Amino acid sequence: MLGRQTSGDRHDRRALILVENLSVPFDRRVWQECATLRDAGWTVHVICPQGSKRDTEVYAEIDGVRIHRYPLRAATGGPAGYLREYGSALWHTLRLARKIGPVDVVHACNPPDLLFLPARWLKRRGARFVFDQHDLVPELYLSRFGRGKDLLYRGVCALERMTYRAADVVIATNESYKDVAVSRGGRRPEDVFVVRSAPDIDRFHPVPPEPELKRGKPHLLCYLGVMGPQDGVDYALRALAKLRDEVGRSDWHAVFVGGGDTFDAMVELSRQLGLSELVQFTGRIPDADLVRYLSTADVCLSPDPHNPLNDVSTMNKVLEYMVMGRPLVSFELREARVSAGDAAVYAPANDEAEFARLIALLLDDPARRALMGKIGQERISGPLSWRNSQASLLAAYAAACGDDAPASAGETNRAQGGDHTVER
Repeated sequence: MLGRQTSGDRHDRRALILVENLSVPFDRRVWQECATLRDAGWTVHVICPQGSKRDTEVYAEIDGVRIHRYPLRAATGGPAGYLREYGSALWHTLRLARKIGPVDVVHACNPPDLLFLPARWLKRRGARFVFDQHDLVPELYLSRFGRGKDLLYRGVCALERMTYRAADVVIATNESYKDVAVSRGGRRPEDVFVVRSAPDIDRFHPVPPEPELKRGKPHLLCYLGVMGPQDGVDYALRALAKLRDEVGRSDWHAVFVGGGDTFDAMVELSRQLGLSELVQFTGRIPDADLVRYLSTADVCLSPDPHNPLNDVSTMNKVLEYMVMGRPLVSFELREARVSAGDAAVYAPANDEAEFARLIALLLDDPARRALMGKIGQERISGPLSWRNSQASLLAAYAAACGDDAPASAGETNRAQGGDHTVER
């Protein structure tokens, strides 16, 4: 069978990575996985949607990775919109998979928990199935829609169970997700591999700060990330209003970098709170501009509220603040503490007033900010480095294929290049 070749055939193997919710290489985690597999000798294909402003080509070969893209309109209008989106994505994914031909491993990245359907079709043709669980979709449903454990919730739980059952190996982004795969998914611990997301250290290098980015204020606050219903930008804005009104501090300028479903609503909320002169929304920006803002920031914001998803999820923004040596303020979340440790200070869950007080505390203590930044950089270069994740990814592939030992990722990784915009 294709999925049962011996280790001597390793460098002739073909992997197919399926992604539905982001284009590639825009999806940073997937792109790092592609590069790791490529450097270990795999021929890597990716099927993903086209981007709206970048990654627009139907087909591209980038640094040896072959990317097949399809048109996709994001869901609007409730459940019917998601049915249209997912139905279209599945049809195009299967169409392109047939075109690519046989593969040794099909690697499906959620959400949604529907990609097990084309993966099962490929399994019947000899492939092994690696499920890369980027999100806990039942928790995402509870956190995003606030509908409780209704019929649709039970449906997404059923799809998650079917995905777990179909997979030969599960990849989890952290230990909390691994616990779910074992307890809720019924997977054996030895079949679940933790592959933590990690920032690209080639992409993130501090540059000299630019005081003009502070718009005449002594301090700069920075938020980087997606602006969706569960991402807490509204919490950050209300905390900033409290920082001004209750703490009595207006010696700061805040910049919010990124976009998403609630971008326009957050701009309007900022206006309603009287923050228009203190808060700037950039939208998605090139990497070079992002690095300028992060290099100048005194304190970074991670306002994800406590909910069933956020408490157990690793936030990319936290890791990116850390690699840039920035201290951050977060709400009390289990996995935020695992990632940031002493590189962050933590407000009680969803306590906007305490979040504001902690910002002020750090603004008044430059020595502590510097120490926290150093701690964050040391964690990213040590226990949270992508090197460790590479080893775990290759071990997962070795287990899926029945190898005795994982292939080497190579002594060095190729440069990934390109001027990419931000989306988190």
